[in-house]
Amino acid sequence: MTYSHEIILPNEDIPFKMFIFEGRDGNYVRKKHWHRSIEIFALFEGGLEFYVDERRYSLKPGEFMLVNSNEIHSIFSPDPNMTVVLQIPLATFEKYYTDEKFIYFSHSSRLQDDEVMRLIEDMYHIYHEQPCGYELRVQSQFYMLLYILVTKYRETDVNEQVIRKNRKLSRLSQITDYMKEHYKEAISLQSLAETFGYSPAYLSRMFQKYAKTNYKACLEDIRLEHAVKELLHTRIPVGEIALGNGFPNGKAFARVFRRRYGMLPGGYRRMNS
Repeated sequence: MTYSHEIILPNEDIPFKMFIFEGRDGNYVRKKHWHRSIEIFALFEGGLEFYVDERRYSLKPGEFMLVNSNEIHSIFSPDPNMTVVLQIPLATFEKYYTDEKFIYFSHSSRLQDDEVMRLIEDMYHIYHEQPCGYELRVQSQFYMLLYILVTKYRETDVNEQVIRKNRKLSRLSQITDYMKEHYKEAISLQSLAETFGYSPAYLSRMFQKYAKTNYKACLEDIRLEHAVKELLHTRIPVGEIALGNGFPNGKAFARVFRRRYGMLPGGYRRMNS
């Protein structure tokens, strides 16, 4: 099972990202991934299934899931739902880090707090309607939400194993960020290891142990993500798309594409044109 690292950028007018969950129509699976931001899924209608570090959580209306920085998680939404998602940059909580430069929040259902749901619902409606001064009102509620998180949900006594795993995934986040910036270039395990001061064998073990993948599969996923966008939204020939997104040739692109989508790039383009 491949885990992917997700890069999150805040909305332009507020210091966090807020949106309706992309799986709102149901029949949706978000595969295992991780990111540095703190993420909150507030469920108002329907149901969601979460897997956080292999543990299963079922969400019902009126409940939320809090995902910590660098926690590997996946989401299954079999049915239509109404879910507001907040993604908060980790640096927002810098003053509340432990000595390990780390912060950890509980996502135990016993700590369910109706005030969190009310705040998120109000924030979303105000942001969607955008009356005069909406940014100020949304941010005032956002800071109240932060207050609740650090006073009611923050855990100060965290297992050393959790801290160690967070360190490794944080480092892998930096490495995958680099790969996402240079995916068009020829990136070998050797060159990647040298860039970050590791031996190739050690870096390979990091990917396998903490991201449950290898650097090559991770790089192919990044290249494929960009290539699929060009395949669907441009008329660039398939061979040029392959070379322009870091694949050594069209055959290599077709092989990776077929493994992921079960068909060749040309057929996928025709089917979705």
